[in-house]
Amino acid sequence: MVLIKKSLKSSKTLGKIPLLLYGRVFMETIFSTLKINLLDPLLIQQYLLPWYDKNRRVLPWRALPKHKPNPYHVWLSEIMLQQTTVSTVIPYFLNFIHLWPTVQALSEASLDDILHAWQGLGYYARARNLFKCAQEIAKHYKGDFPSAQNTLLKLPGIGPYTAAAIAAIAFEKNTSPVDGNIERVLSRVYSIDIPLPISKSLLKHLAIHHTPLHRPGDYAQALMDLGALICTPKNPRCILCPLKDFCRAFQNGKAEIYPLKVEPSVKPTRILDALWIEDRSGALLLEKRPHKGLLGGLVMVPIPYLNKNEENLFFKEETFPLKGFVSHAFTHFHLKVRILRSFIERDSLPLLENQFWCPLPDISQQALPTLMKKIMHHVL
Repeated sequence: MVLIKKSLKSSKTLGKIPLLLYGRVFMETIFSTLKINLLDPLLIQQYLLPWYDKNRRVLPWRALPKHKPNPYHVWLSEIMLQQTTVSTVIPYFLNFIHLWPTVQALSEASLDDILHAWQGLGYYARARNLFKCAQEIAKHYKGDFPSAQNTLLKLPGIGPYTAAAIAAIAFEKNTSPVDGNIERVLSRVYSIDIPLPISKSLLKHLAIHHTPLHRPGDYAQALMDLGALICTPKNPRCILCPLKDFCRAFQNGKAEIYPLKVEPSVKPTRILDALWIEDRSGALLLEKRPHKGLLGGLVMVPIPYLNKNEENLFFKEETFPLKGFVSHAFTHFHLKVRILRSFIERDSLPLLENQFWCPLPDISQQALPTLMKKIMHHVL
């Protein structure tokens, strides 16, 4: 993969063109202008599907050959897999379907229980939207997932990729999901010299060009497996790839540099204090974070000003700063946390509505984010 600081003016313009609003003639004109020769629409599937039938990954949410997929399993796995690796997701997925075997059961759970089961997966807005989506499906669709991509898009937490993936994999609809694996495969097959994210709409149209009417779900999963097993970001195993005979990046000996990417901006760093406040009985002051904002609905020690405009604990007792910092990365910034420790009489501190005392041995029963676990490890 190559990082590019500045893109061509034509590339910037391309990123603004809503390619999907136009028909095939316009698409072919765009590709011709960019000097990208389209392959036969059937070519990739002809080589890829036989490879997939022999090499497909066995995953707990994936239906066995000739078995009907479970839409609940497809949806749950796709939500969990956002920004998360397969190996990380598998135990969480198995635990969820053990606790809540159906979307109806999930809709009847408590959000606190869902957040507790989700802790460690990160991006907790996914868990909150998961619960909202389950409730909508139970209420408005009698527990059955809608099959149409446009209808799926209206549900909480389901964006264009997830809607297309569910429609294709669970319902064999002729939709074209494009995740990071698929972007990488198509970028290499076509040797796309326009960097991501500018080339996203272009790659989406290439995906549509090659999506088959027959077995679209298997085709989508085959591209994902190819990207995960063969066409990997580093050290791709090109010699084993079923597409190598017409992969332009491989033919040019440059597979590993694709997809090109615009160099990301540097994330800012915020430095905040966390209040580790214990009473004389050994209970710790905790608070349930507001549902909107960072770590929404999860349980933490107070970190004033983590979210803007939220009510904060006014604490004027003597504190003892611990050595070092706890570091944590959020999507848009890095956080360094200094821990201020204090021992007080419980009655001396008026609490906010979302705050409570918890005996230290019982903390693990709360829905704790990874940041809180790092803080506990630093203190204890």
